Amino acid sequence: MSIKAENITKIYGTQKALDNISFEIKTGEIAGFIGPNGAGKSTTMKIITGFIPQTSGNVFVNDINVFNDNIKIRKIIGYLPEQNPLYLDMYVREYLKYTASYYLSPNETKKAVDRIISLTGLAQEQNKLIGSLSKGYKQRVGLAQALIHDPEVLILDEPTSGLDPNQIIEIRNLISEIGKNKTIMLSTHIMQEVEAICHKIIIINKGQIVANNSTKQIIKENSDFDNIVLIEFGSDVLLQTLLNQEFIEDAKIVENNKWLIKASTKDDIRQKLFNFAVSINNSVLTMQKQEKSLEDLFKELTKNN
Repeated sequence: MSIKAENITKIYGTQKALDNISFEIKTGEIAGFIGPNGAGKSTTMKIITGFIPQTSGNVFVNDINVFNDNIKIRKIIGYLPEQNPLYLDMYVREYLKYTASYYLSPNETKKAVDRIISLTGLAQEQNKLIGSLSKGYKQRVGLAQALIHDPEVLILDEPTSGLDPNQIIEIRNLISEIGKNKTIMLSTHIMQEVEAICHKIIIINKGQIVANNSTKQIIKENSDFDNIVLIEFGSDVLLQTLLNQEFIEDAKIVENNKWLIKASTKDDIRQKLFNFAVSINNSVLTMQKQEKSLEDLFKELTKNN
């Protein structure tokens, strides 16, 4: 396993930021790490990268104990914190050369800088001051510094925060390309981003893991969510007529003759709805079973109890 957390707890004074969490991210996976603000995402990432110690438990990266061999861990991990820590008064190439010098010999540094500038699309910006760059290009520089030593594992905390839609797509595509050869743990609040590029999802809430699997499997595991169908009838239907059907628990009109129908069981009710329409001399223009989106699941799994 590339990343393995075993029963991690982190306590700040009297506050328990992480409560006995465990998860694994396999080699070559891109894992989305999501949760509300204050759920423990950044704390977990800082522990994995060796920036802060856990109170109890163990973290292994490529079978190396992070707490016992912190220096070795930093050589195989690339880390982009939520607050991108760049030297704004340095030039892009100058900064990357400076960063590379921590990991590589002088002979290796130039080749590494050339490679990472090409990979992250910074060729036209390499001789500019970092402080003069757009937010999107600053994020590219942040990714470049995290990748400069060609790490096996990449930890990215909110890499697209504050970017415009075009910049988000650019960084997302870059992460997808990089992820073909690396293990990536990605924290984000953008659900579409998680669905687009992540192989698995880990959801954390109040310091505890509440879901840990692929999107499809998480939906399957939470199949007790409401069974809802969106249907558009050809002509008017009365609410009470719908509620009189034993297979319908609730109904809500969306617009004109379009209804959201909540089933009284977990069974697929689309055939019953069609038969119902025929029985009242009505027609069905459209009908679609409503699947829970990742956003729906996130809200349900992280709601305040």
